[in-house]
Amino acid sequence: MKALKPLVMSGREVLPLVEGGKGVAVSNGESSGAWAAAGGVGTFSGVNADSFDENGNLLDQVYHGKTRRERHDELIAYGIRGGIAQARIAHEVSNGQGRIHMNVLWEMGGAEHVLHGVLEGAKGMIHGVTCGAGMPYRVAEIAVSYGVHYYPIVSSARAFRALWLRAYNKFPAFLGGVVYEDPWLAGGHNGLSNSEDPRKPEDPFPRVLALRQMMNSFGLNDTPIIMAGGVWWLSEWEDWIDNPDLGPVAFQYGTRPLLTQESPISMAWKRRLLTLQEGDVFLNRFSPTGFYSSAVKNPFLQELMGRSERQVAYMPKPVGEHASDFPVGPRGRPVYLTETDKQRAEGWVAQGYTTALKTPDSTIIFVTPEKAEHILKDQIDCMGCLSACLFSNWAQNEEGTTGKKADPRSYCIQKTLQAVSHTDDCENQLMFAGHNAFRFAKDPFYANGFIPTVKQLVERIATGY
Repeated sequence: MKALKPLVMSGREVLPLVEGGKGVAVSNGESSGAWAAAGGVGTFSGVNADSFDENGNLLDQVYHGKTRRERHDELIAYGIRGGIAQARIAHEVSNGQGRIHMNVLWEMGGAEHVLHGVLEGAKGMIHGVTCGAGMPYRVAEIAVSYGVHYYPIVSSARAFRALWLRAYNKFPAFLGGVVYEDPWLAGGHNGLSNSEDPRKPEDPFPRVLALRQMMNSFGLNDTPIIMAGGVWWLSEWEDWIDNPDLGPVAFQYGTRPLLTQESPISMAWKRRLLTLQEGDVFLNRFSPTGFYSSAVKNPFLQELMGRSERQVAYMPKPVGEHASDFPVGPRGRPVYLTETDKQRAEGWVAQGYTTALKTPDSTIIFVTPEKAEHILKDQIDCMGCLSACLFSNWAQNEEGTTGKKADPRSYCIQKTLQAVSHTDDCENQLMFAGHNAFRFAKDPFYANGFIPTVKQLVERIATGY
């Protein structure tokens, strides 16, 4: 394989190998610091990052506010404190090598407040900010105000064009690179547009080539593109390396760093990764963000699939074929279904799914009474972890609401990601992963359950495998 040539990123020559910044507490200061120490770019997650008390003990993120707004303010405070803590850890572990980046989601609750707070509190320790999940127009202005490079995450040339023309053209010197995240292969939230078919993956090369051509038209010929999603063996991407049409390219790894000794996820999660088979990672649209996301198909996702399958359209009054009355709620107020759907609903009730919950789309789903209680409690306990949440109907606007009904087909993403990150329960919680995760079981590097250090993994990747 061609030898990897260093790239200048965030002001320093580094290996063109980037650790992907994975959600709540999954990519932290230990893992990102180790990746930077190995000569690459380490990325810790700035999404509800873990913080510690004065004795170094992990702080549970407990919310005391009586209103969503009060809990939202607590969430921002936790986020700032945690981000600073992880930046300090990464800075110490890196020992001055590589670069340290912070990853944030533009659609996370209080994103701008958290960015300002962490970059102010960890000056000199963070060299770059990666940001996706939405259209982060203001991330450039915020990062540059602290002398930090910024790295937008996009899934198309069109998205980057919109960002550049609206905002980034004012701050070209600090655009450290553009992350192309493959919307069909990457783990976590995916940037599929309405015009793209989730069932028909597209070859990333033409899409990245179009991005490069767009960037070149703006004079960004030397700005690296970071390929994210679906990267496993670099030998499979050799035609991308030193390709004059693509220009400078780096490669981002999100899934493989999960299975390292420095990775903070539980051993139960790590062992589960070693057993995944092709097709076990499922592209779905249950996320309260409204985005597609990729996660391991486990009982958590299967229960969500079941909710949506037990779903029928209703009318508040009899209209056309919707003439069969069906009682809903404690008072048994009728809604009107087609006769076929009424029979289906009665069948679900007979199976124990006796509680009908209305959705914003004039449908009802059927769940057990216990699940209905859990859904309602999670909606009530909302702490505003997103800028707008389909599940709870929270929005960080003056009204504090999206103005729509809460959607019981979704889930509290903050609750489940905290649980999967801090417990051994990786079956009944959301477990994000890239679609190549099944390769852990097939890659000889992980034979006999071998779990490498980050340094060993980076050295292995540099060989092409």
